[in-house]
Amino acid sequence: MADAALNIAPARTEIAPLRANGSSLRNGNRASRPLEEKQQQELKSAVHQELIRRLDLERLGEAQETRIGQQQLLALIQQVIGEQNIPLSSGERDRLANEVLDELFGLGPLEPLLQDDTISDILVNTCTHVYVERKGVLHRTNVTFKDNRHLLQIIDKIVSAVGRRVDESTPMVDARLKDGSRVNAIIPPLAIDGPILSIRRFGSSPLTADNLLHYKALSPPMLETLRAAVQARLNIVIAGGTGAGKTTLLNMLSSFISEKERIVTIEDSAELQLRQEHVVRLETRPPNVEGRGAIRQRELVINALRMRPDRIVLGEVRGEEALDMLQAMNTGHDGSITTIHANTPRDGIARLETMCMMGDIRLPEKAIRLQISSAIHIIVQAARMSDGSRRITHISELTGNYSDVISMQDLFVFEKDGLGANGKVKGRFRATGIMPKFSERLKGAGIPVPAGLMDHSMEV
Repeated sequence: MADAALNIAPARTEIAPLRANGSSLRNGNRASRPLEEKQQQELKSAVHQELIRRLDLERLGEAQETRIGQQQLLALIQQVIGEQNIPLSSGERDRLANEVLDELFGLGPLEPLLQDDTISDILVNTCTHVYVERKGVLHRTNVTFKDNRHLLQIIDKIVSAVGRRVDESTPMVDARLKDGSRVNAIIPPLAIDGPILSIRRFGSSPLTADNLLHYKALSPPMLETLRAAVQARLNIVIAGGTGAGKTTLLNMLSSFISEKERIVTIEDSAELQLRQEHVVRLETRPPNVEGRGAIRQRELVINALRMRPDRIVLGEVRGEEALDMLQAMNTGHDGSITTIHANTPRDGIARLETMCMMGDIRLPEKAIRLQISSAIHIIVQAARMSDGSRRITHISELTGNYSDVISMQDLFVFEKDGLGANGKVKGRFRATGIMPKFSERLKGAGIPVPAGLMDHSMEV
């Protein structure tokens, strides 16, 4: 693409000189000195405005689509920076040029963070505080925005790309990036100090069972027990707190589902990465600006029953759809899997009871507990340790309902022994020695009872 194709104006427009320590950078000391963050933001803003003045916006959009166009645009950005006679090293000039390019086509200061595969969460607490999570541990970065208005522009660019809006009338929004990362933003007046942005990232390839074994998230007998449970079409609930790895574990368990089965997934925000071919993905819809048109998970669960599913995978149960999910599990849709926010398996049962009562169908507690005890076979508890590692702390089996109390027995547990010299959590995975009731179901499905189910211990 030639310069003429980009419609570059030949005339040069002067950008107001930047000052450092009270003296002009053009007319003062010519030695290269690092620009302060505020001065860098001012320079990027000025170059950005100059590019818009020189370029035809339609051609600018076409340049984004071709590598050659982007290279020529990058050269033009460097030319505009060079015209200012600001004493910058070649490395600083290249970095500023790439940052301006990120402002034009990407998400500005967030773009380098999004290119870093080691980052799992990006947390923006107003324009001056940006944190990232690596390996379960939070770190503050030196990334900043020009001001809260600049941050708001980036948020608007994200949400408008998926047909959402964020303003004073709708100050909270959920959205997704192109790579599937989940985005949540909340702005004033709800956010007192300025716009807040959270990005939960997901790898292009979900972690496999071998990965989880390598990271010691569980032991081999625990993995074989879960594999057998999925293949025998037992209903499984994955419980855990925020960031405990529930979605990662759900992706891993779903990999054990046969390619011959039809899977319907239902999510609030699409995160699952199932590798099977026969997968139907459903996602809820928020209300429009008039407060109408919302489609909740409950409606999708009811509709999924009409779609001839072999398996229903519910990304996370949050409300009244819990009762519909339990009824589906009890009416021939075995092998369903879902997740729930809870700190222990017993807390997960209590939360399910509460959510079943949130709907418009008033059932007595006894009836709800009967539904839960007959529908769910296994609860898998995931937790994030103090050192940032994720581990499965319980694999528990529901054994029935006695005297209006749901009985449960632990098959595997993780026992903590404290911290090592490097701050790593020490402990062991241990089998409790209890033979599960579902072992007969495994035998009926032609699946051998996993070795080590009765006697197993592994130090980590």
